[in-house]
Amino acid sequence: MKLSLTTIGIIFAILAYFSFSLLDTIQKTAVIYHSIFQILFLKYFFTLFLSITESYRKKNHNFYKTNNSKLQISRSVLSIIESGCFVLSFRYLSLADAHSIASLTPVIVVALSAIILKENVNLKTWIAIFVGFVGVLIIMRPGLSIFDPKSLIPLAAAFFLSLYQIVTRKVSEYDSSETSLFYTSVVGIILMSFLMPFFWQPMQSYSYLLFLGIGIFFSLGIYFQIIALSFAKASVVQPFHYTLILWAIILGYIFYNDFPDLPTVIGAIIITLSGIYVLNIRSKTA
Repeated sequence: MKLSLTTIGIIFAILAYFSFSLLDTIQKTAVIYHSIFQILFLKYFFTLFLSITESYRKKNHNFYKTNNSKLQISRSVLSIIESGCFVLSFRYLSLADAHSIASLTPVIVVALSAIILKENVNLKTWIAIFVGFVGVLIIMRPGLSIFDPKSLIPLAAAFFLSLYQIVTRKVSEYDSSETSLFYTSVVGIILMSFLMPFFWQPMQSYSYLLFLGIGIFFSLGIYFQIIALSFAKASVVQPFHYTLILWAIILGYIFYNDFPDLPTVIGAIIITLSGIYVLNIRSKTA
């Protein structure tokens, strides 16, 4: 049976998010024994390699030249803050909790687009945005004794990721994706090189295996994502981002004996449904 191009794209999207889930599983252990700056330095090093190889694959030999350096630097800093918050959240929260809360990103993007970019958002979408935040409140349970302030960390990651995506849309008017990837990696490496020595944690024998795993699954996730988007539209691929929650539950249970409670499952379902609805509306109006 011959698979359609869209089906192939979906398969690679699922593989990409599974790779990212394995990456996060390893990062959850790595961030206990190493600083987030060591982990981010490694990821930006691999991002630099990926940006160069992708540039040459597309025959973009001017990938290091930008038409708007201020936007590129702003975008890179937002990426660093978002990545740092997300990795740090794994130190304190289960994979399922961190991913469920961070999955509010598409909803926040729409809300911020209406506020910052003055985009028109209809009433149904605002209701979906409100419902998405209700899902987060169900998971976090503020006001109850069970509330953990550390659950604000992945919410901060979602906020900065949303700003990053909005700036990325603006940057795309000036530069190619390869150029953006290159600048994100360079700015990340420079900042991490400055910060890393102040928070250095000694490398152990297992550290090299952890870092090797981070490099492998991070690279696989990026490449599978690139392949997925070459076969299927972004509007088709994006909803499969929510499979990260499913993988987080499975891998969290297997490796850390973490299993989400009922409110977390209910909240995750609400966030997923509201997010998919918002993505669907955006794909129709794009």
